Amino acid sequence: MSHKELAEFIIEQTSDALIYADNHGNIQRWNDAASQLFGFSKDEALGQSLDIIIPERARKAHWHGFNIAIQNGNLRLSGKPTLTKALHKDIDKRLYVEMSFSLIKDNDGHVQGSVAIARDVTNSKK
Repeated sequence: MSHKELAEFIIEQTSDALIYADNHGNIQRWNDAASQLFGFSKDEALGQSLDIIIPERARKAHWHGFNIAIQNGNLRLSGKPTLTKALHKDIDKRLYVEMSFSLIKDNDGHVQGSVAIARDVTNSKK
């Protein structure tokens, strides 16, 4: 098995949701755990804005921080789990997630996008 194949298996088979968005906030990677957590299939999520999982009231703050991080190459919340509400495809489903974020940079240090790892903590919020 090649390192690339192994990396793909790790991404797809990890129990936490993994979402990678490009510099414009469009979803480019969405693993099986993300589908289970948020209810959107990979085909439904890929190419979509992160807004499909960000509640309306949180979008302004999210995009402000996202754009600053992409421009500056520095993420204030990097490595710090953050508890937040998220949207599910089933609009009646209440969802709380713990997310951690990282910027993804190329070998020259240029930001290519951001990755979020998410875990369902809805039951612990009740």
